[in-house]
Amino acid sequence: MAGHSQFKNIMHRKGKQDSIRSKLFSKLAREITVAAKTGLPDPAMNAALRLAVQNAKAQSMPKDNIDRAIKKASGADAETYDSVRYEGYGPGGTAIIVEALTDNRNRTASNVRSIFTKAGGALGETGSVSFSFDHVGEITYKASVGDADKVMEAAIEAGADDVTSDEDGHTIICAFESLGEVSKALEATLGEAQSVKTIWKPQNTIEVDEEKAQSLIKLIDNLEDDDDVQNVYSNFEVSEEVMAKLSA
Repeated sequence: MAGHSQFKNIMHRKGKQDSIRSKLFSKLAREITVAAKTGLPDPAMNAALRLAVQNAKAQSMPKDNIDRAIKKASGADAETYDSVRYEGYGPGGTAIIVEALTDNRNRTASNVRSIFTKAGGALGETGSVSFSFDHVGEITYKASVGDADKVMEAAIEAGADDVTSDEDGHTIICAFESLGEVSKALEATLGEAQSVKTIWKPQNTIEVDEEKAQSLIKLIDNLEDDDDVQNVYSNFEVSEEVMAKLSA
């Protein structure tokens, strides 16, 4: 399991999700506004907006919040956000990719660099670590949609590349270019997905000890706490023994 997924599991077990819900809604709203500005403010006519709204609904974001975010895109005072990717190194030689939506590149770059430095890491140049990740599509479904065999069969028919199923649900991986086509085919078979998005999937992982894992979790937590940061990906991995200690 890659570091980002493990980090999410640890924080979920610690019950931190409720405390960051407001910040999560803010990030989702920003994604909706940006998507709405790329085309028509109608999810049925704008694929990017449809996915952004779908992912917001999966996080139980209220409809009023979603509608406000869409309307904000057409307002005269609508902010303009740039999509920026930062790449760097964390403790133990781990690789980290940070995706941000910002209206001030200098502020965001300064904040991200500071977070890396304080954690004993270092911000690198664009391309310094992304070569060791694959940019792919990720589609998730709740476990209740069916058993592993049912989802595997549907994924194969839809043209997906890989499926991982556990008690938390199903994660389907496909080529970046095929995300729209695969998600549409899966929706016809399994219903609406919990989330549909692009991710950076590490080609290989680096196992770290408890001390470095704690530093990495704090680093990722601080990055995700920044208002401009949308997503963080890493290639670190921890053993089940370390995972149990971190989740305690």
